[in-house]
Amino acid sequence: MKVSLSWLREYIPVDLDPQEMSDRLTMAGLEVDAVESLYDYLDKVVVGQVVEAKQHPNADKLTCCAVDVGADELSPIVCGAPNVREGMYVACALPGAVLPGDFKIKKSKLRGEKSCGMLCSAAELRLDSDAAGIMDLEGEFVPGTLLEKALALTDTVFEIDLTPNRPDCLSVIGVARETGAFTEPKNKVTLPAAELPEDRIIPDSIHDHASVEIKDPELCPRYTAGMLFDVKVGPSPHWLQQRLESVGLTPINNVVDITNFVMMETGQPLHAFDYDNLAKGKIVVRAAGDAIEFTTLDSKVHKMEPEMLMICDGEKPVAIAGVMGGENSEISDDTTRVLVESAYFNPVSVRRTAKRTGIGTDASHRFERGVDPEGTLFAMKRAVAMMAELCDAKIAAGVIDEHPLKPESTRIELKADALNVRLGTDFSVDAIARILESVEFEVETIGDGLLSVGVPSFRVDVTRPEDLSEEVARLWGYNNIETSYPPVPAKGRELDPRLLLRRDIRQAMTGFSFYEAINYNFIHEDSCSRLGLEETDARQSVEEILNPISDQMSVLRTSLVPGLLESMRRNTAQQTETLRLFEIGKVFFATAKGEQPREVEMVGGLITGNRSDQTWFSKKEPLDFFDLKGVVQGLLDDLSVSDVSYVKIDDSSCPYFEAGYGARVVKAGKTICTLGKVDAKVLKTYGLKQDAFIFDMDMDLLQEAVPGVVQAEPLPRFPSVSRDMTLIVDNAVEVGAILEEVKKFAGKQALIEDFFLFDVFEGEAIGEGKKSLSFRTVYRSANKTLTEKNIKKVHATLSKRVLDTFNASLPG
Repeated sequence: MKVSLSWLREYIPVDLDPQEMSDRLTMAGLEVDAVESLYDYLDKVVVGQVVEAKQHPNADKLTCCAVDVGADELSPIVCGAPNVREGMYVACALPGAVLPGDFKIKKSKLRGEKSCGMLCSAAELRLDSDAAGIMDLEGEFVPGTLLEKALALTDTVFEIDLTPNRPDCLSVIGVARETGAFTEPKNKVTLPAAELPEDRIIPDSIHDHASVEIKDPELCPRYTAGMLFDVKVGPSPHWLQQRLESVGLTPINNVVDITNFVMMETGQPLHAFDYDNLAKGKIVVRAAGDAIEFTTLDSKVHKMEPEMLMICDGEKPVAIAGVMGGENSEISDDTTRVLVESAYFNPVSVRRTAKRTGIGTDASHRFERGVDPEGTLFAMKRAVAMMAELCDAKIAAGVIDEHPLKPESTRIELKADALNVRLGTDFSVDAIARILESVEFEVETIGDGLLSVGVPSFRVDVTRPEDLSEEVARLWGYNNIETSYPPVPAKGRELDPRLLLRRDIRQAMTGFSFYEAINYNFIHEDSCSRLGLEETDARQSVEEILNPISDQMSVLRTSLVPGLLESMRRNTAQQTETLRLFEIGKVFFATAKGEQPREVEMVGGLITGNRSDQTWFSKKEPLDFFDLKGVVQGLLDDLSVSDVSYVKIDDSSCPYFEAGYGARVVKAGKTICTLGKVDAKVLKTYGLKQDAFIFDMDMDLLQEAVPGVVQAEPLPRFPSVSRDMTLIVDNAVEVGAILEEVKKFAGKQALIEDFFLFDVFEGEAIGEGKKSLSFRTVYRSANKTLTEKNIKKVHATLSKRVLDTFNASLPG
């Protein structure tokens, strides 16, 4: 809902600045989404003075002007207006300005003459309807002054996001009513005049020309109508067009514009029929009865269901009740007699019709939320009076007001004590009464602390004491209600360890420059087969979806790998060469038919592309298996998971890994993670060409491996001593096996602090099928500074054990 401040001020005095107005509306429950100036488009339109005006050398109807726009030099502008003259002050749009209609001003040449701007008419700037010539500004101005400032053009439009229970604020008067509640002193809304002008009423009675019959009073409890003769259809006056444009509506003609204006003003939708197109001058409100086709004002054909409410004449349907009028009775330039409809339709009926026909209009938006059942006659008279004035029309005597079902007025008993307990306040009865009366509730004291509250007809959302409590709270100001806490402090429950583990994994992986992927739990039925899994593999036990979204999502996933590869495919298709993704999610394994699948939570990751981009100081380096291993080890280190070993995958458990490029991470004899390079054949089945490296980790086993308590150690007091060891071993010997053997030895030797690989070499110098591995052993004592004598024997024993165990040799 859009409301302009100047329009609002026609009904209630408001002296607040736009920002404060926005804040107060929001605190009153009418959330303001945006505040914008109505004249923002004039940001590059300035006052200019025509210093020189001479005939265009190549065109009889153009004038070459030199215009002072406040710059160092005069601006050359070619103008076609007949009223341009030297010395006049004009509205000048500078290059870069965007005028209404998305008309962009730029430097150009007109018939060979340079033009750096445009001298504008009032119509071109949407300030008036005068398009006969450029604006001739009266008075003295400083050239270069913004036109908005020079003419004091100020208006603000508020865009309000209303909740569905506040249809009363789908009107300017409704917002004005709310505004009056927080102004000081509190002001009441001044309603516009709605009495029919006596000098425009003719003796002919409306009842002699038209009649209304309501056959479904449950769906249409009230229907009012007025009639006009000698209507002159044409463009609306500028002020009316501007009012509609300020709230986002497009002017059409004076009759239709008035119905839209009154709808935005009062919240009551109206419709104008061309009376001469109504058969027998009759209006019948009834259900469609049969499945029919109906053409609406937008020239679209809709299929109407039998229970949908229609407005019919003596022979045919002419409108969809509460939604949209028909093409067969619309106002045209030749219309001279108009029947104005203002009715109350059942909100549920209108909503159902609008949804099933797919038609959403400003009228249906209001009807389906509930309009004021007592406001129909007022809105109709307001529209008829305006049409009489702006369309130079005559009014038929009397009005039609069919009202078969009159709504009962709502009164609610409200206990002040109950309200205060509910809100945590201490309002007196008088204070509650003043607050409610500020928005036109009728309040009467009927006992000690007991109020009888009459609900105005436009507040269809207020039906019980709790609603009145909400009214008091929002009008008083939620921020004015003191915060209170339970007298007994609540003991917080410790977070689930799994939640903490997920949090720690996310923090670690984002620290490694990974992005989290969130893929569907559903995958294509052949996704696991594309990974090369054997039929007996548990990951082939997929659970089928009974009603899949599509054939691409027909089974529950048993691995995170297909989803990560699909994410890689989508990203590389968008020329994202380097990618680091991780995902935490569940996989599902089918059990017995009709039973829930077994769920296992996993964390997976994928890297592809380059370790570093090519720059002037570095070359492009592709990622490899050891980058992925470093990520896995870094994650385990962050989670304080120690004593793990990396074992080469020799079996068929992960056939999607390239041979020789797959490993298992083992902790206490259990495989908690697999990692490796994706086989090229598997990549091809996913439409991928560049290398990818993936890890897959079991969250349950990872949870077991994470220590419950982390023990801190003091910083060492004595320096360490390092010794290097270079071995020549067969290519088949795994580094992890050597590290594991040293770890066993170190368990018996308190002096060994660390042992790690720092170099690998393969080449002709050491023979075919061999590799050279260089390790560093770090020795440290907690009690003294070590000397060569202290470590010589230990290092020799360690070296001999490694040489013997792995049939290694020392370099020649």
